[in-house]
Amino acid sequence: MHRIVIVGGGAGGLELAVRLGRKLGRKKSAEIMLVDAARTHLWKPLLHQVAAGTLNSRADEVEYLALARNHHFLFRLGRMDGLNRAAKEIHLAATLDEDGSEILPAQSLRYDTLVLALGSQTNDFNTPGVREHCIMLDTPAAAERFHQRLINSCLRAQNGAREPGQGRHTVTIIGGGATGVELSAELHMTARILSSYGLANFHPERDLKIVIVDAAPRLLQMLPERLSDAVALELRKLDIEIHGNERVVQVTPQGVQMASGKFIPSGMVVWAAGIKGADFLRDLDGLESNRLNQLVVHPTMQSTRDPAIFAFGDCAACPQGDGAPNVPPRAQAAHQQAALLAKSLTRLLAGKSLPEFRFVDYGSLVSMGNYSAVGSLMGAIASGSVFIEGMLAKWMYWWLHKHHQIAINGVFHTWLATWAETINRVSNPRIKLH
Repeated sequence: MHRIVIVGGGAGGLELAVRLGRKLGRKKSAEIMLVDAARTHLWKPLLHQVAAGTLNSRADEVEYLALARNHHFLFRLGRMDGLNRAAKEIHLAATLDEDGSEILPAQSLRYDTLVLALGSQTNDFNTPGVREHCIMLDTPAAAERFHQRLINSCLRAQNGAREPGQGRHTVTIIGGGATGVELSAELHMTARILSSYGLANFHPERDLKIVIVDAAPRLLQMLPERLSDAVALELRKLDIEIHGNERVVQVTPQGVQMASGKFIPSGMVVWAAGIKGADFLRDLDGLESNRLNQLVVHPTMQSTRDPAIFAFGDCAACPQGDGAPNVPPRAQAAHQQAALLAKSLTRLLAGKSLPEFRFVDYGSLVSMGNYSAVGSLMGAIASGSVFIEGMLAKWMYWWLHKHHQIAINGVFHTWLATWAETINRVSNPRIKLH
């Protein structure tokens, strides 16, 4: 039986596994296998909420093994660290527990068709001190670690008044894209809620300072300038400091140093300034990659040097044609590519030609917690785009998450989960307090 191995259980990889499981796995037309280093899936755009504590990751995680059983595919736990194209095998590193004891040995998995959907990781641009002193919100574990440090800092503030001359605890966010903006607003909201839970000596305005630093002249470069300015104004109303046109040259235990000479003393630093593919993709058994470690693929999403290997999502450099930039590393692009690949791989088994991918940009949405949301909807009218703000944008941002849940769980299970979320909101604290 033809075996399709999908490596990476992010938004795109998991949606593809579910679609192929329903199309091919159920009929035993092919064996579908999903490989991931984690045991559960969390939609990556929610990580800033996990970091701020406004979302309990355990409440939104889905189990790969349970999804595999329900949708007719197999799941294998493991982190890919190599490839043998001649033998058509991928290599998985040994899986260890938190004490370093081996759970699963290093192993190899055979494939007939390989799909790489490994997503991306934070790009530190080799800036000194970033790896040692910054938190990067790449995984739920990193988001949880940030949240623990945030809660601990607030508890220290509760323990007693500040010493004379002691400054506020500063959280510096490097990167003024969607992640940086959304995290800053969520943190402000978290601090206000925390102060209502009896932290007598903790006052958000006095004890917590939130700073955004970006090398670009304005926040949210992917949005029109009018919306970017509206977001900056809203953040400044929340007393969030914004430093534009500032390139970070070093991060130390004491804070963030800029090329201009400016220094921001910081208790916590989050790096959200760029992305790249996993380092091992740079030279993966001769496959072509670019300077961001992304695998170069044809518009069919087949790698340029091996038609049996496909790549999509953030880990792939997929051309759009007509001299346009490559497909952007965004969740909607991965969703569209997963939908097309599910059709393409079915055609591949039938010996038919493969369609080429054409990205349709439906716009961008940015949430600012309970305060607001903004976005632009592309192609909504013949003349171009429509700008949206406020409750309409917030509702559409919520719907993006529901759309992903429907893609992997179906309408009925998503409806049940939504009711459960509503009930939990009433019975549980508004933020995670531990």
